[in-house]
Amino acid sequence: MSNLPDPNSPPFALDILYQDQHVVILNKPAGIPVHTGPAGGVSVEACFAFLSRRKDGPWLAHRLDTETSGCLAIALRKQPLIAMQQAFAAKTVHKTYWAVVQGSPDDAQGDITLPLRKHSTKAEGWSIKPDPKGEPARTTWRVLGRSKSKNLTWLELTLHTGRTHQARVHCAAMGWPIMGDTLYGKAHPQGLHLLARSLTLPFTPPLHTIAPPRHGMQAALKACGWQNKTE
Repeated sequence: MSNLPDPNSPPFALDILYQDQHVVILNKPAGIPVHTGPAGGVSVEACFAFLSRRKDGPWLAHRLDTETSGCLAIALRKQPLIAMQQAFAAKTVHKTYWAVVQGSPDDAQGDITLPLRKHSTKAEGWSIKPDPKGEPARTTWRVLGRSKSKNLTWLELTLHTGRTHQARVHCAAMGWPIMGDTLYGKAHPQGLHLLARSLTLPFTPPLHTIAPPRHGMQAALKACGWQNKTE
């Protein structure tokens, strides 16, 4: 029996939240990078041939970290690609994230404004750190639920800027790292508990999609009061 991938099937199961002739909104799995690396391998880009037979496209309209799951916009035509890129640049796209963090913020909501900068060392590689000389970054958050023990909190995050690792670094800097964050917190068997929950594109009419929490996040969300009744 061959272990080679089936050329007639995508390298992972495609969970499509929305699709028309112009745009696909994919529920990206955790652990899958959006870009194909130099050595090839499984990625969102590796699935493009299964989304469109056109020679010009598809294209990623934005990106998500490898370990983040949820709403990812893909353009099937050049015109919607340009429209989405302009909307992201103008900050008229509305995105929210769900995160389960370790610890419990004192307040019910708040605003984090910490500039972020990439730091690199030969020993540890690169990471993002708060730095007054860095790029401006702003995240607003509100508590959606807390565990009875107060050791876990379910947050809704809105990223007003799109810095690399922004949600992860901002939460860690506040003293409540995202559960399963191997770079800025502690590893967890179920991985990074960060979901690109919703995406609203300013089309006419607006295009709004919601991604359900992946299975690996659900136990922690339920501990914080989430009930799977509206998915």
